[in-house]
Amino acid sequence: MKRLRWETFLGIGFLGISALFYLIQILIFKTPRDTFFYLFQDLAFVPIQVLLVTLIINQMLTVREKRNLIKKLNMVIGVYFSEVGTELLRLFYQFEPNAQVIKKDLIIDTSWSGRRFTSKAQIFRHYEYHIQVEPESLGSLKTFLLEKRPFLLGLLENPNLLEHDSFTDLLLAVFHVTDELACRPSLVGLPKPDQIHLEGDIKRAFGLLISEWLVYLKHLKGDYPYLYSLEIRKNPFDPQASAIIV
Repeated sequence: MKRLRWETFLGIGFLGISALFYLIQILIFKTPRDTFFYLFQDLAFVPIQVLLVTLIINQMLTVREKRNLIKKLNMVIGVYFSEVGTELLRLFYQFEPNAQVIKKDLIIDTSWSGRRFTSKAQIFRHYEYHIQVEPESLGSLKTFLLEKRPFLLGLLENPNLLEHDSFTDLLLAVFHVTDELACRPSLVGLPKPDQIHLEGDIKRAFGLLISEWLVYLKHLKGDYPYLYSLEIRKNPFDPQASAIIV
């Protein structure tokens, strides 16, 4: 309410100053006709000024702000893959019987184009995975996710991530897998229906994770080639991968 009152007084003040200047002009030059003529000329240009400010300049500023936001989001996503994502890809990968088929399409090198990354991201987001887990093999996944749980919670509290729907979906899917595993004191001897349920949760998270990983690599190749070089040398789907350059 105070802000509205302040803006109202400011608007009235500027209108009063403008009227005062027009009055002074009429008193000095004794040409009210010319004054009103140019006044209407100025008023006629106001819609064009509004068009320039609201539709063009405002759009340019919005695009610039969006680019800055995307840059900040990609920094957060980079931290996610360094702390959680890359290792999680390895852990999920061990549950996929068709691992060799997937690996064939994910051995990435410097020749990959942006279009290829986008195409592969779409394919693996909707790929028909065949996740199969033995309850005893879930122990390392549970330990890893519980250890990283505070980090994942911190990411979910980042308001900027609300602007990135697909990455938010990934975080929620991974956090759901974490919760499911945390709710089971023991993973030994789980009933078959419960095992199938966990496989479905992992399948969802795995597809989103590969897709976001590919989108992130596309961003690195375009903007940070030196980081891209390191990431493809750490490729979790390449058994020969090594950060050491030989």
